[in-house]
Amino acid sequence: MATIQWFPGHMAKAIRQLEENLHVVDIVFELVDARIPQSSRNPEIERIIKDKPHLVIMTKSDLADPEQTANWIKQFKRQGLPAIAVDSKANITTKTVTRISQSILADKLDNEQQKGLKERPIRAITVGIPNVGKSTLLNRLVNKRAAQVGDRPGVTKGQQWLRSSSKLQLLDTPGILWPKFDDEETGQALALTGAIKDQRFASDDVALYALKFFRQYYPKALQERYKLTENDFDLSDVDLLLKLTKQFGMKDDYERASDRLILDIRKSKLGRYTLNRTDGEVRG
Repeated sequence: MATIQWFPGHMAKAIRQLEENLHVVDIVFELVDARIPQSSRNPEIERIIKDKPHLVIMTKSDLADPEQTANWIKQFKRQGLPAIAVDSKANITTKTVTRISQSILADKLDNEQQKGLKERPIRAITVGIPNVGKSTLLNRLVNKRAAQVGDRPGVTKGQQWLRSSSKLQLLDTPGILWPKFDDEETGQALALTGAIKDQRFASDDVALYALKFFRQYYPKALQERYKLTENDFDLSDVDLLLKLTKQFGMKDDYERASDRLILDIRKSKLGRYTLNRTDGEVRG
């Protein structure tokens, strides 16, 4: 499989901006895709924020395996990271996020109060990979279309302050990847879930990765969606992709069939799934 990488210039600029602005915020909202909680954690962001108070917000939880999501929240908390899962299309309230932020920052806020400082809004910066659902979440928190929303990675290119309430202000940032992925499967997981532009990877490589994963963890979903038989599961991943190509009526155009499979998975036509597992084996 070809190595997948995507790190355009505006992402390097966004990293520099994050470093410059970190001192003016109280807390970092680190958004991760609930389908890939590990693969969507940017090591560059972790390096920059260090011990800065932060809240892990698992977006797109309505697309992820609920059991795995619950396990990941426990795992983050074991690592000392407060974490919540949200359905970005649902009406998550500003009060909920504000309350959790106040809890995380309790010591700092109490110290300011004891010094007689005037009460002020909590300042938070939102960070995450492209297409993680950050703009959609921000729009929910500020109750308007304040952040540009798109269904492709790399929509937000600049930074802007947003007022969520009298008690919470948010600094928006563009989606940030990192210069080099640690392993091939991280790139495959990011590509399958739409964090990397489709032009930057070979669709058949990602389709084969997807088939291998679904055969192992969600075989029933694969079988029901494409009317596969038990004998079909004896085929290799390559032969199964070729069978699906013919089944889709695409003759030998396996690249087009790969695009179809990837799109079906992204649109949840195979149901909810989590690529990064907490059962001892993490994919990507």
